[in-house]
Parts: sequence; C-alpha cells; structure tokens
Amino acid sequence: MRDLGQRQRAGQVNRAQHCERARNRADAVFLIHQSSHLCEASTATAPQASVGLSYSSGEQMATAQWQTDSPHLNVTATAARWRCVARGWSVQQTEVIIAGAGPVGSVAAARLAAMGIDVIICEAEETCAHDLRASTFHAATLDMLDEIDAAQPLINRGLKAPIYQMRDRRSGEHIEFDLGEIADRARFPFRLQCEQHYMSLLLTERLPQLPNAEVRFNTRLVAVEQDSEGVTATFENKDGAHEQVRAKFLIGADGSRSVVRKQIGVEFDGFTYDEKFLSLSTSFPIETVITDLAHVNYISDPDEWLVLLRVPAFWRILVPASVDDSDELLKSDARAAEVFERIVPGHRVETSHRAIYRVHQRVAESFARGRVMLIGDAAHLNNPLGGFGMNSGIHDAWNLADKLWRILRKGGDAELIGLFDRQRRHATREFIQAQTIANKAFIEQGAGESHRARLDRMAAIHADPAQRRQYLLRQAMFESLEDAEKIQ
Repeated sequence: MRDLGQRQRAGQVNRAQHCERARNRADAVFLIHQSSHLCEASTATAPQASVGLSYSSGEQMATAQWQTDSPHLNVTATAARWRCVARGWSVQQTEVIIAGAGPVGSVAAARLAAMGIDVIICEAEETCAHDLRASTFHAATLDMLDEIDAAQPLINRGLKAPIYQMRDRRSGEHIEFDLGEIADRARFPFRLQCEQHYMSLLLTERLPQLPNAEVRFNTRLVAVEQDSEGVTATFENKDGAHEQVRAKFLIGADGSRSVVRKQIGVEFDGFTYDEKFLSLSTSFPIETVITDLAHVNYISDPDEWLVLLRVPAFWRILVPASVDDSDELLKSDARAAEVFERIVPGHRVETSHRAIYRVHQRVAESFARGRVMLIGDAAHLNNPLGGFGMNSGIHDAWNLADKLWRILRKGGDAELIGLFDRQRRHATREFIQAQTIANKAFIEQGAGESHRARLDRMAAIHADPAQRRQYLLRQAMFESLEDAEKIQ
C-alpha cells in the first residue's frame, strides 16, 4: 500500500518552487503566493485597490482579477493559493475551506488533501479539543481511515474490542456479539476503543506537511457569504484581526453550535432528552470484580442503566442523571461514590474525569445550501448509545470528499452536492437516529414492548446465524453505507 504522501502526490498537479511577487503602488500591496512555475502580473499605480474580485478554477489553472479605480492589476497563474492584501484587507484563495478541526473536520481535510485538492482548515480553539465523549471507531470507519494511513496509528494506541455485550443488570443475563464473524467483510473486524482527540491531533499535525493543505488554530469563523462562483468566509484570529478566505466550497464541521449552520440559515430540528448523562472515568480494574465483562458493555436497567467502555488507560462509565440535579451535585465525590457502589460494591474508586452532557436527537433540515455543506455534529446529533455519532460524521466527510473531487477534478455537476445531502440525510434518519433511539429504549427498559420481549428478540437474533450476521453488519455501519449508496 502506498503511503499518504505518495497517494497525495499522485493526485495533484506537479508544483515547482513557490513564486512570490509583490508590487507597491499608492499604499496598495499585492502579494501573490503560488506553487507553480508561472506567475505573470502587470500593474499600474492605483489610488484605490481591491474594489472587485472574480475567480475561476479548473484542474490546473486559476485566474484572478483585481479591479481598481485606475488601470488595473491582472494576474493569471497556475496557482494553488493566492493572497491579496490592500489597505488592511486580505483575501486568500483555496479550493475548500473547512471550519472545525475536530475528528470529522480533520478527516475531511486529510481526505481532500490526499485527493490533491487544496484545503484550509480553521479551528477557533488553540488546539484540538481534548474531548472524551467519542472513543469508538467502527469497522466501516476504520476501512476509511486506513486509506489516509490513520487506522494503524490509532490501532497501535487503542484497544481492539471484537466482542460487545448486551447485559441485564438485575439478572446478570447477557448476550455477546462477536465482530470476528464478519471478518470476510471487514478488514478490521472489531470496534477500536481510542479517544477521538488522538485522531484529530494525528491528522492536524500531518496536514501542514502537505503542499496543498493549511491548518489554522485560534481562527474563528464570523461570517459566510456565497455567490454562484464560490464562498467568502471571514475569520477572526486571537488578536481580533479579520481575514477573508475565498474558496469554491465551504464545509461546516464546527460542531453542534455550528456558526456555519446559523450563517446559512439551516434549521436544526429535533429534541433534547429530559435527562442528563453523567460520564465518569476510572483506572479501577472493574473487570476484576465483574469478571465476565467485555471491553464494550451495554447494561439495561429500569432504574439506572449504564454503559461500561474500556479504553487503554481506564474504564469509562455512562449513567443517566436527573435534569433537576445541578452539575456540581452530579460531579461531586458523593454522587460518584454512589454510582460505583452500585457497580463494584464495597470498593473505593477514584475517578480521573467527570463530565455532564445534555443529549439531543437532531437533524439539520438540509446538509447543503448552495456551496456550503454541513457534516458531523453541525448536521446531526444523537445519543451516544452505540457509538455512531462521530463515526457517522466521518462517513459524511468521506461521502462529501468524493463528491467534491468529482466536481473539482472531473468536471462533475453541482447536483452531486444534492446527492450528498440526500444520501447522508437518509443514512442519518433511517439508521443513526432510529438505531440510537432504539438502543436507548432497550437499555433503559423504556416504553413500548416489554423489556422481556426485547431480550427475547435480541436472543432470537443472536441464535440465528443469518440474522446475527445482518445485525453485526448493521452495527459495524456497513449496511448504512450500502443503503445510502442506493439513494440517487
């Protein structure tokens, strides 16, 4: 297998040394950055600069023109990126802008860069968020990450979990599902338990080494404007200075409070659960007390369901909490002690991390508006039961990158963006939303069919080889990808 650098170089136009030319006329400075052998410019003194701007891009040619009040500056160059600075106003050009450098945004950037597409990814924070909420990579997602040489580094750091359990807390009854049974379909027949921020760090550290990728931290998106030719995004840096970036497309991967989604006026329909989720992390060896645990355990109970997930350094525990209790109370030593007394009675347990989450089920009314697209939490939210949230966001990114490559490199029609919207909204509604809601009903022994009926139904699936295989393919997220591809 070729490494990322080889694949990236094969997919892009050969570039020579960087060429820079600057002209200074009447307080106007034009600085052209490019990565090709051709840079031609003609200038004349201009009392005012940068009144108008047009840009067009093909596979190997970019053309830009700045109009002024007097004779104008024309620039034609086979340039990956350019910058115009005049009287404090700055615009940089790229093909795709990504807002948000979390796991979903960083995968989108890595995938596009590997395909030879120029990309700038901007993150409001000073580094990738150290977020412990997502820690599961499903088999279908690992196949994707392997194509950008990210799977093996995460596997080396994480913990393989081929078996996961559905347990009844009161009776101790449990059913085990083994992803090894679909090894003929999955190159990685397991769930990988590894915190999401490790992948974000891996990819954002690699990207700047590529000639067609740029990563900017402390860069907050404040405005989005689009027209028939492209998108202009305005960013604010940590010093409060503004800069504009012009691109063919903008991807919003900026989370549940997405500025991009709000800027393009897309509604975020759905609901918020009437409970909080309490997350606790501990290095206490729970497996020495409950000796038949798997690395991934979904434990049902009508009073207090829980999820026990093992990652390399500790156990992560997720339990429900009353919305009426304050966060301070829920994160207190007393509450943590109560939770662990019910899991490992008689043992003193220290925690290394405590967090409170409000949980939502929401889907954006559209994943695309014009040349602006939404992926990940900016497009959809779901409860964490099943570990589908981050994974589905990565699948959004993968689908969209393929569509943009076909548009930017193969002359594909802009309707491909509409196809992305239809395919990923279908996968989100028909699988991610439906499955996570069903998972929550099962684990909390909720309304509807009786919990005994749910257990019996799960046992019947497990007992039948054909049904069990279909269930495993669904949980590993292969089925949702195949179903989405059928949407035209």
